Amino acid sequence: MASGTESSGSGDIGRTLDLLWDTGRRPSRGPRPGLTLERIVDVAVEVADRDGLGAVSMRRIATELGTGTMSLYRYVPGKGELIDLMLDRAQRPSEDPGDLGDGGWRSALEALGRATLALYRRHTWLLEVNQSRPILGPAALDGMEKVLTRIRPMGLTDRELVSAIIMIDGYVVGAARTQVYQEEAERRSGLTDAQFWQAQQPVLEKAMTSGRYPVLASLSEDTFGTDFDHFEFGLQRILDGLEVLVAARTAADGSAGSAAPEQSA
Repeated sequence: MASGTESSGSGDIGRTLDLLWDTGRRPSRGPRPGLTLERIVDVAVEVADRDGLGAVSMRRIATELGTGTMSLYRYVPGKGELIDLMLDRAQRPSEDPGDLGDGGWRSALEALGRATLALYRRHTWLLEVNQSRPILGPAALDGMEKVLTRIRPMGLTDRELVSAIIMIDGYVVGAARTQVYQEEAERRSGLTDAQFWQAQQPVLEKAMTSGRYPVLASLSEDTFGTDFDHFEFGLQRILDGLEVLVAARTAADGSAGSAAPEQSA
């Protein structure tokens, strides 16, 4: 991953919203009538996927499109607005109604977690963007609507439903960042993960036999094996916790509903 962080909402917010929701004035026909905002954003996403977010500039995108840089400014004011358009494009939800599972709220959140991890793996540059203050475009709202529709039967408050989605996303971002960093370290060092740990093995074996780390030394040989799915384990534990909360709320609602009315004296 390239160093440095871009921020969502760093451009002209009003102009970005116009572009996202197609409420602004369209550019008049120019020397390249085939050039469109959609094509510009698509190429910007392709460049970021291939070379990282740092490679995205108005000049680079213009070169990729075979046009002059000034032509792009007729469609998008600058890089800040372009990044927000890229975010909305990359995070466009699938139109497949079955992509959130075919069961209840748990299968929906489970599918959401896996799909979000795949999204960050597909577009690793998303991890370089500070999205704490996102500009909400149609893709973002479509995705939120789709998930909320599936998980509303959980019986939680509206704030808690949104918090459940934030919780899943936060967990996935951390897992995706760890995976991407591991791959970047391998590329930069030229050492595979196995070679990296093998280089430390003599020192670690000595440390384990020193008596200083009895608990670590007692761990099974396969404890740190690569065949254990840490992501899936963590995701299921989050869902287990939500399951307990949903069951408690359901039981409380049932008790309240079955309480006999007081008899008047």
